[in-house]
Formats: sequence, structure tokens, C-alpha cells
Amino acid sequence: MSGVSVVCSNLSFTWPDRTPVFQGLSFTLGSGRTGLVAPNGTGKSTLLKLIAGELRPGTGSVSVTGTLGYLPQSLPLTGDLTVAEVLGVAAIIRAIDAVESGDADEKHFTTIGDDWDVEERTRAQLDRLGLADLALDRTLSTLSGGQIVSLGLAAQLLKRPDVLLLDEPTNNLDLDARHKLYDALADFHGCLLLVSHDRALLDRMERIAELDRGELRVLSGNFTAYEETVRAEQEVAEKNVRNAEQELKREKREMQQARERAERRQSNAARNLKSAGLPRIFAGNMKRGAQESAGRAGQMHAGRIDEAKARLDEAGRALREEQRITLDLPATNVPTGRNLFSGEQLHIHLGEKNVFAGHGVDLTIRGPERIALTGPNGAGKSTLLRLLDGDLTPGNGEIKRADGRIAYLSQRLDLLDPDRTVAENFADYAPERPQAERMNLLARFLFRGDRAHLPVSVLSGGERLRATLACVLCAEPAPHLLLLDEPTNNLDLVSTGQLEGALNSYQGAFVVVSHDERFLHKIGVNRWLRLSDGRLTETGAPEV
Repeated sequence: MSGVSVVCSNLSFTWPDRTPVFQGLSFTLGSGRTGLVAPNGTGKSTLLKLIAGELRPGTGSVSVTGTLGYLPQSLPLTGDLTVAEVLGVAAIIRAIDAVESGDADEKHFTTIGDDWDVEERTRAQLDRLGLADLALDRTLSTLSGGQIVSLGLAAQLLKRPDVLLLDEPTNNLDLDARHKLYDALADFHGCLLLVSHDRALLDRMERIAELDRGELRVLSGNFTAYEETVRAEQEVAEKNVRNAEQELKREKREMQQARERAERRQSNAARNLKSAGLPRIFAGNMKRGAQESAGRAGQMHAGRIDEAKARLDEAGRALREEQRITLDLPATNVPTGRNLFSGEQLHIHLGEKNVFAGHGVDLTIRGPERIALTGPNGAGKSTLLRLLDGDLTPGNGEIKRADGRIAYLSQRLDLLDPDRTVAENFADYAPERPQAERMNLLARFLFRGDRAHLPVSVLSGGERLRATLACVLCAEPAPHLLLLDEPTNNLDLVSTGQLEGALNSYQGAFVVVSHDERFLHKIGVNRWLRLSDGRLTETGAPEV
């Protein structure tokens, strides 16, 4: 597939409210696997839609060589569609069935074409993505979110595309489904361009395309290599900024010293001229000459200062804005070995379903354990978190909780009042803290100045998570057990790094449900639990 490519030339796009997204964007991508990275809101999904033809550019052109497959982040599917209809094979299978039943109508052969093996290929593709038991006549309304995503990918791969665009393909996928997707994409040999915040998937790419300030930069290597490149560039940029700052200070100091020397010379010259008794016209000419000389020297130094400022501005443009969360949370400290939660033979019924099998679930949490709760979608992980929190009461079993606050962050991030500002919500959680201290803490969570006074309802997903963490981690009393349900869902890579920083500052125990193995390793998980088929088991840490 050496001729496969995506070419964007002088591409510009502006939203109807006149907000520009791209101006004059040009790039070419050939065969190989490319990961597209950038903070949320910079236009990654918009770029994929432009390439797929779902949006039209204001200026410029997009050219795709070969058959195109496109999996958007939000699948436009209705619950009444069958699996076969989503896969685009329903009509072909009906035609094959008609021919095999003796109907030799020409239209059936036209529909089938060369796809007599379509059902075998379909079953093989479904099996490869962990959907082997999925009946082709099953409707989407009966499938989980993860199954629908995997089904959407299967539909695109069945097209045998030359160019494949994927927007957040691992969203809603559990660990098993993610690894099946990784394997399927490893065997794709066309031009793959995907948007993802899944670092394990990005580390399987051959190059990383960074969308920054309306420009696309493509770097060879996987995401780890990209991070190392950016880190090295930042070190150079920081050094250049320091050097430029020192140069500007030196030029300003030399200008001030030159001005002071000129003033002293003029003062001395005036005294000497007066004592020498020279004619007034001659003395005036000498004074004007000294002033002009001082003016030329001042202009020279002013020019050097302007040049130094320009070099500082240029160095500053290469410096990325620091967006790390750094905290000290001693109030969250929990003594080692202290029992925070114990539950024995826990059972709970949701409708007719008994979530936990056998004698139920046994679980003990001691501080300051860092626990990862994994397992397939639908296994009951969120239900178990709600039992730990006390939001649900078990039908059977015994629970003991230690004194101390438990904080539960659900996937919905609905702890805060959306109509009140970040600062107002924070004041509710920490009313005894002085206002100045609260504002300082919010600044540490990157809510500085006017950002602290925005209503929660207008915040992005990453901002809402940071606001919730600020209120929860700095609350009075501080939580000793933190429960987090899929906290990295829909977070960009910058926001995920901020969450990692906050959790690494937290000194209590936590239980986190996540399918992001890299994230779990970054936050220092030291105990791994898996909930599957109604049973909770201890497992070792997976390899990354």
C-alpha cells in the first residue's frame, strides 16, 4: 500500500460563530500508524471529520488515496439496527441465503459480487475483536457501550480500507477488549490516523502527529519517544529563556550605567566650561555636542534592549505553559495498616440479578493502600464502589467502616453544584479555611484569577475533574479513602497528567476503577483486584 496517502493542502476551517480552528494547515501522511495528539478543544476530531468528508474546509483541499474507513468518537447508530446492518453485510447475507434456497434472480448475484465468503470473514473479524458470541441478528439496544465500539471498528475493517481514521477507539473498552483492538491495529498495513488519550495504544504507533497552534508536526517513533523529544526541547527552551532574560537585564543595566556616565560628564563639563571663562556660543556648541553624543549612545542601548526583548519573546514562544499540579496534603495521611473498610460475604441484587456469585465478596482495605479495581464491562465494579461508599446497602453480609471521611467520584462528576462557581463550591467543602488560603489552593489546582470564579457548568471535563479533586482533597475533614470510577474517561493527556500529580500527592487510601494500565502504574497502585463473573480476586500487576 505504498501509494496510500492523506494530503491536506492549505486547509482552513472556521466554525459558524467565526471561531477559527485551522488556518493554512498543510501535511501529508503515507502508510503506517500515526497517533494524533493535542489538548482537548484544539481540533483533532474536526480534522478527522474534514479528512472523512463530514465537514467542508473553508479554504484548501483534502485528498485521500484509496478506500476510506472512519470510526467517529460518537457512533451515529440507533438501537433498532442489527449487528449485520451495522457491519454492512445484511443485504449480502440475505442475497446469499436467497441463492442457496434456489432463487437465481440476477439482482442477488449483483449484490453478492465477490463476497461469497462474507459471513466467514465477518465471524472471523468479530472473533478477533472479542465478539465471537455476537449473533448477527442481535440489535444494538442489547449491547454495551464497549461492544458497540468494537462492532464499529469491525465494520470499518470489513471494508478492507486503505486509509483508516479512528477517533478515541478505546473509549468504553475494558482491558481485554483494548488488547484485542491493539492486536487488530498492529496488523493493519494501510494509512492509520487515530486520535487517542490511551498511552498504551499511542506507544504502538510508528509516529506521533502533534497539533499545536494550528500547525501539525509529525515525529518518528511512539508516544514515549515523543515525550522524550518534547522534554528535551523544553529543557533547551527553558535554558534559552533564562539566557535571554539575563541578556535583557544586562542590556538594561548597561543602558542605565551609560546614562549615569553621560550625566556625570555633562555636569563636569558644565563646571569646567564655567570656570574656563569660554565665550557663551562656544560653550553652547560643546554642550549640544555632548547631548547629541549621549543621545546616540542612548539610542544604541535602546536598540540593544529591543533586540534582547525580541530574543526573549522568541525563546518564550518555544516554551510550553507549565500545567502541573503540585500539592502537599498531610491531612489525608492514614497510618499504615489501619483498617478503613471491611466487608464479608457481601451480596447485592440489582433487579433480578445477583451481582456477586457464591458466598459473596470479601474485601478489606487498609491505609494507605492504592488499589486498582479491574474487570470486564458490566462485572459490577461501579456497584462495588457504591457499596464501599455506603450509597448502596448490601442485601446480605457485614460491613465495618472506620471513622474518617470516604469520598466517591463517580463517572458523572456530579458532586459539585453546577450553578455555583468553583470558588463557591470550594468554600462549601472547606468553610473554615481563610479565603486567601482557599484561593491559593485553587491556584495549585490551576484555577487562577478569573478561572476560579467560573460556574462549574461551563468547565471542560478536565477542569471539572480538577475542581472536584480540589474540593474533595482539601475538604474538612480530609478524606482517608478515595473512590474513583473511570477518572480518566474523556480526559486529554495533559489533564490525565494533572490527575496523576494530584493522586501522587494524596496520602490516604484509594480504590480506582480504570482500564488505563499506564495511568494505574503512574499513580503507584500497589494492590490489584479483578472482579469477573461475580468473583473478586487478587491479581498481580499487568505488564505495560
